[in-house]
Parts: sequence; C-alpha cells; structure tokens
Amino acid sequence: MDRLLMDVEECEMNRVYAKRLIKQTTACYMRSVKHRSMLTSAADSTNGNTVISNKRPLPEDVTATCLMDIENVENLNQITPAPSPVKKDTVERWLMDCNVAAAVEKCDDVMEKAPSQQIVSAADKCAASSSSPASQADQSSISSRCFDFPLSTMSKLSPKLPRELPVADRYIPARGGASWQTRFSLIPEGRMNVAAPKKSRESGGGGGGGGGGSGGGENSGGRDGLAYTCLLRNELLGANIEGVKGQCDERRAVSSPERNNLFQYMTHVENEQNIESIAPYSLSPVGPKSQKLLRSPRRATRKISRIPFKVLDAPELQDDFYLNLVDWSSQNVLSVGLGSCVYLWSACTSQVTRLCDLSNDANSVTSVAWNERGNLVAVGTHTGYVQVWDVAVSKQVNKLVGHSARVGALAWNGDMLSSGSRDRIILQRDVRTPALVSERRLVGHRQEVCGLKWSPDNQYLASGGNDNRLYVWNMHSLSPLQTYTEHLAAVKAIAWSPHHHGLLASGGGTADRCIRFWNTLTGQPMQCVDTGSQVCNLAWSKHSSELVSTHGYSQNQILVWKYPTLTQVAKLTGHSYRVLYLAMSPDGEAIVTGAGDETLRFWNVFSKVRSQKESKSVLNLFSNIR
Repeated sequence: MDRLLMDVEECEMNRVYAKRLIKQTTACYMRSVKHRSMLTSAADSTNGNTVISNKRPLPEDVTATCLMDIENVENLNQITPAPSPVKKDTVERWLMDCNVAAAVEKCDDVMEKAPSQQIVSAADKCAASSSSPASQADQSSISSRCFDFPLSTMSKLSPKLPRELPVADRYIPARGGASWQTRFSLIPEGRMNVAAPKKSRESGGGGGGGGGGSGGGENSGGRDGLAYTCLLRNELLGANIEGVKGQCDERRAVSSPERNNLFQYMTHVENEQNIESIAPYSLSPVGPKSQKLLRSPRRATRKISRIPFKVLDAPELQDDFYLNLVDWSSQNVLSVGLGSCVYLWSACTSQVTRLCDLSNDANSVTSVAWNERGNLVAVGTHTGYVQVWDVAVSKQVNKLVGHSARVGALAWNGDMLSSGSRDRIILQRDVRTPALVSERRLVGHRQEVCGLKWSPDNQYLASGGNDNRLYVWNMHSLSPLQTYTEHLAAVKAIAWSPHHHGLLASGGGTADRCIRFWNTLTGQPMQCVDTGSQVCNLAWSKHSSELVSTHGYSQNQILVWKYPTLTQVAKLTGHSYRVLYLAMSPDGEAIVTGAGDETLRFWNVFSKVRSQKESKSVLNLFSNIR
C-alpha cells in the first residue's frame, strides 16, 4: 500500500508533463487524419466523384505520407509512452480503410483519458481499499485494479528523482492543502521581526487646532474584520461567540498565546434580557449569539492629534542640549527659563508672571525643577549656585552653593534636592538646612552631568553624563550600584517607568540615537531601539505602558512608543529645531515641548483609562463600617 500511495503522489506531480505528451501524440494523429482528408478529396476530384466514400482506399504515396506520422508516434511512445498508446498496425488499418471517424474518435478518447482524471479515480479506489486490511502480496493486484495502465508506465513520464522509501508501515494522509503555520507553531510570527522596529502607524490630524485625526493605536479595519469573522463562526460553525474582546485571528493565536492569570475568578452574572428565550419568535436573520455579538459595545478609536492645541512664544529659549529649562508642576503651572529670567505660565488662567531675574548678577538660567507639592521651584544658574523660590509669595527661600560650574540638571526627592553640574559632581542637599551644609557628594562621572531622575519610590537616582555613562545610585552609598556603558553618546534622556518596578529607559545623543531599557534590579540590559536621530528627552505615560521621546538631529520629531513591543503609536512634527525640552501635565494627558525655534508647543498625546469599578467583597471588614 505504501508503494501504491507513493506512485499516486508521483503521478500527481507529473500531471502537467503527462498532459503535454498526450497533446503531442494527439497532434500526430490529427495530422494523419488531415493528410487523409486532403489527399482523398484530390483523388475523388480526379475520378469525378463528388461524394467521398468512407471505404475508398488511398493511393500508395498518400499511405506512405501518413505512415511517416505513424512512425513518429511509434518513436514517441518508445521514448516516453503515453497512457493509452496506439499500435502502428491499428492506425495503418484505419488509414487504409479510410475510417476517419474511428481515428477521430480514438483521438478524443486519448484526450478524455487524461492522467489527472485517472489518478483521482485511482486515489479514491485506493482510499476505499485501504480501510480493509490487505497483505503485501495483494498490493500488485490492487494497483492493477486502480489504474487503466501499469504504474511503471506512469513513473516514466518524468525523470526519476532520488526518493527515500518510507520506513513506517502506516497510512500517511496527504496534507497538500493544510496550513502548517496555523496547525503547528514552528516559527512564531511575533518573533521574526523583533530586531527591526515595525513601521509606525502615524495618526491623522485632528483635535485642537482644527482638522479631525485618525487614531494611531489599533486599526479599526482589523477590528471590523475580526467582528465579521466571529459572526461567520457563529452562523456557520456554531462557535457561540458573544463578544469580540478576547478573540483573535488564527495567525496571532499561534504566535501570541493567551496568558491568563491562574488566580482570576469571576462569578456568573445573569443577563437582564434573555435573548435565547425569545429566539423562536425573533425576526432577525442571525442567531441569538450573533445578536449579542452585534450588540456588544465597540471600543473607541484612539485619536492623537498631529497638530498642537496651543503654541506659545518663548523668546531667548536657548538651543543647548545640556540644559533643562522647562518643567510642569503638580499645581498646573509651567516654569520656563528664558535667558536670565524664569517665567511662570498658569495652564488654568493662561496668566504669565515673571518669577526672578538674574541679569543683575550677569548670570543666566540653566535649569528649572518643581518639587512634588508644586510650591517650590529650584533654579540652576550658569555660575554654579542654585536658588529655591516660593512661588506663592514670589520669594527666594534658599540659595545653595557648592558647584564650580553651571548646573544643568535638577531632581527633587521630598525636601532633598539633587543637582548635577559641569564640574562632574552630584550634590544632594536638604533645602530646610543652612545653605553651606552639604548632605551628600556623589563623584563618578568624568564629564558634565546632564541628566538626573529619581525613581517613583524615591529609592534610586539615575544620572547620565557627557561621558556616555549611566549610573544608578541609592540613598545609602556614595558609589553607584549599577554602571551602564552601552551608550555611544551623551546620556541626557532618562525616565523611570511608573508601571514596572526597576525599569529604566535612557536615550543617547547624536552618535548613539538609541533608546535602551534596563532592569536595575538585576543590572541587565533589556531592549534597545534605534530611533535614527538624537534622543533629547524621555517621559513615561502615567496611565498606560507608553513612552514619549523627543529628538534632535536630524528629524526634530516627537515619537510615542508602546512598551514592550516598541511600536510607534504616533509621530508628531512641527518644530524646526531640536526638541530639547519636554514636560508632562499633572493629569498625564498633555505634554509640552520646547525647541531652539523659541516656541512651546502643547500636544494631547495620552488619554486617561477609565478605572473599572472595584467590586465590594463581603470579606472586606472595612466595607460595612458606618
């Protein structure tokens, strides 16, 4: 049986080749018939007969011409035999008897008996005979019953290829039409493009500033196609799908298996309207499950406007990569360092006030930073000292000295202020103590410190410098806990994830152009994506696992990334210079960017996720206290 199935498969592979040989053989027959018809007409016209007799013999020269074609057919059959070869004497007898109808009928029979039809019928007979047990001795008889011509003749239709005989004595079904990627997860689809970032799905314009925009998140066409697929499964296959949520197409199901929480339980809730009870009386063309599917709420399309909803002029905003001149407080007040002055802009009232002016000291502002409560703002200067101002009374409450060069990075941790300077030193001081008292002095960078950020739990401080190094410090040691040297340019962009404990993101300068992710708990690098341009700032969304980055040379764009897939959700452009400054609103929905083109642009990038209403548990002792 194995030998028989192997021959059947070989016949299927040679179908096209066999049909071509049959056409060549039939063409030779038809040429013989054509010679007979032409010369018979000539012979009849010579004799003066108008009616051609069906049994009139041909002249000798005509017979010789026809027999040459017959010899060609004979030679063709000897080289590669046709499925139904015709003997030479049979055709010669037809030609001598002028039996044209028989010759044409035989040619039609040859064309009708194509190998494809015989192979299909033979395969059906073999499948029927394989259900009953048969010994190897009966295989030759089975093959002779299944085919109108021997298998040895079929194997000669094409050159034999080296084939390994099967070892197992079992029936192996043909899977020619099977989808192997769907049945077996041999090459996961999601892991094939890990190295190369996917093409960004840019969102359309809209929102503020006029013009509607399309979302950059999920594709609405893909969701519609998935809903239509679920509807077809309900009606044709009885899948009983009531909602699109949790459903995915077969290709994604192979590469991205569902990871459900083991300890996730839900109580069964009865629907208010039982559609199945009224199904016999319903006039809908679809079933009750499909009705529930069509009535299920559709997820709103994500929209990110490519146009800023507000643009402010910022004259004398410096185009310096190592400065940090924009920050947004928890009280919804924006502070901007312009030249030698610090200005405050209220997002609620759009009122602008000038907080301080350093022109009397021939000084300039190099950094600004708000504390967590939003009542104090620290101002770093070019000469190296740091001023602390109370915005409620517009009064300087402290002046911190200790640096010998400009202070380009500031970071608050409660009442403790960390400052990084061009003198390669990081100072941590309590603003409530006298000005000359220095709490801690962190030495590690070999060049200017241009980035400082505290972790969300205020336990770790990340610092980046112009020496291409990234350090992680804690509150109890004067030496860094982690040192990362993978960046190839200055590290200014630093951001801690508020959603993943210990996850740190950093971006390199023009020579690096990469955003790297680090697991600071183990000290191991995690992921890296090449942005193609200088990374100036990074900021995590407060509501979702997304990241926004601003860039400089050479594209000056703003990118929104989805973590951990690192796919681009949106790409925003508008600045004509490097986007050096970035701050996020206290509600986490909007960002403000500043550049050397002396403008501040406000963008609606992130959206709040509606928090699900927590179900009250009867085991909660505090829920029933009045």
